Amino acid sequence: MLSPEVISRIRRVHIMSTRIVNEVMAGQYHSAFKGRGLAFEEVREYTPGDDVRNIDWNVTARMNRPYVKVHREERELTVCLCVDLSASVSTGSRHSLKRETMAEIAAVLAFSAVFNNDKVALVLFTDHVEEFVPPRKGSSHVWRVIRQVLTARPLGRGTSIATSLNHITGALRRGAVVFLISDFEDEDFESALAVASRKHDIIPVVIKDPIERELPPVGLLGIEDPESGEKLWVDASDPIVRRRVREGFDKRMAYLNDVFRSNGLDYTIVWNGEDYVKPLVNLFRIRERRVRVA
Repeated sequence: MLSPEVISRIRRVHIMSTRIVNEVMAGQYHSAFKGRGLAFEEVREYTPGDDVRNIDWNVTARMNRPYVKVHREERELTVCLCVDLSASVSTGSRHSLKRETMAEIAAVLAFSAVFNNDKVALVLFTDHVEEFVPPRKGSSHVWRVIRQVLTARPLGRGTSIATSLNHITGALRRGAVVFLISDFEDEDFESALAVASRKHDIIPVVIKDPIERELPPVGLLGIEDPESGEKLWVDASDPIVRRRVREGFDKRMAYLNDVFRSNGLDYTIVWNGEDYVKPLVNLFRIRERRVRVA
C-alpha cells in the first residue's frame, strides 16, 4: 500500500510531465525518431510536386496517365527506459536527489512515447537487474512506470551498466530506442555498449550533480562513496583539492564522451537541480537533423 506522500509525488510527476509533453516535447519526440520503415498504402494519380521516383510504371501504362505509389511510415516504436537505481543516484546537493530528477525525465520520455502511440518498457538496475517491465502502451502503463521508478527499493548498491544492456539485448527481440539514464559511475561497460548499440538505438542521459565537479568551500568535509561505503576527509577550502576534484570530473566526462562518440551515440548531460527540458529538446533537435539527412 502506497503512502499518501508517495501518491502525492507520483501525481506531481504525472501532472508536470504531462504538461511538459503537451507544451514542448511531443512534436520534438516524433521528429527525432524514425519508425521501422515504410509500408505500401495505395496508388493515386500523380499531382505536380510528387516525387517522380514514386511513379508506378505498371499502373501508369495501363491508365495512360501517371500514377504514384503512396507509402506510410510504420511509426510504432518500442522505447525502453533503462534507469539506474544504484546508491550513487540517491545523492544530491540542490534540494533534490539525482534519482528524483531521473524519475521525472523517465516520466517525460514515457509520456512522449505514449503520446505518439509507442510502447514503453522499463529496466531498473543496480549491480544487477532489479526489475523488468515488458513494453506496453497506454497512460495507465506509464503510471506504473513512474510508480516503479519512484518507489522501488533496490537490493543492490553498485552499478553494472553492462548487465542492464545485456538484459535488454536478450529481452527485447526487435530493435528499440533505449534511454540509458544513469550517472555512469561504472567501469568496463564499453563492450556491452558496443554490442547493444548494434541492435538498439542507445541514447545515454547522463545525470550529474554540481557538487561532483565543484566542492563547496566549507573547510573540512567528509565524503563517502555511497556504493562502496569508503569514507574520506578533505579540506574543501584548499584550492589544490578543489582543482583536483574538478580535473578528475572533467577527465571522467571526457572518457564518457569518447565512449559514446566511438559508438556513434547521441547523448545529453543533465545537471541535478537544473532544468532538464532544454537538454532533452536540444538532444531531440540533433536527432531530428540526423533523421533528415538519413
